[in-house]
Amino acid sequence: MKTIINTTKAPAPIGPYNQAILSGNTLYTSGQIALDADTGELVMGSIQDETKQVMENLKAVLEAAEMTFNNVIKTSIFISDMHNFSQINEVYAQYFNVDTAPARETVEVANLPKFVNVEISMIAVK
Repeated sequence: MKTIINTTKAPAPIGPYNQAILSGNTLYTSGQIALDADTGELVMGSIQDETKQVMENLKAVLEAAEMTFNNVIKTSIFISDMHNFSQINEVYAQYFNVDTAPARETVEVANLPKFVNVEISMIAVK
């Protein structure tokens, strides 16, 4: 059985998908970019600002599923420029305990939706 997870505290999907799917005790989030849920505008000031917005969007989706970053077991980070890795990682690290941080991959890609610089998805378990 799957349960659709959607919240107005994160940006509405911009295509034929949902913010997250809960299957049993496992939550699969769609990739989040730095869209502000209230304005629908991209947050593109600095790579740190952009990453913080992405993480806050993911936090809202996790909360809608009654979870926190402590439940996250795997993340996928897609970035447009590997030179931004350390700045993205600096913000990302603020959301996890280093000793219990999830598994992760970080991949540089040619382009992302709306030509943003970072997109992150997560898998979490209750």
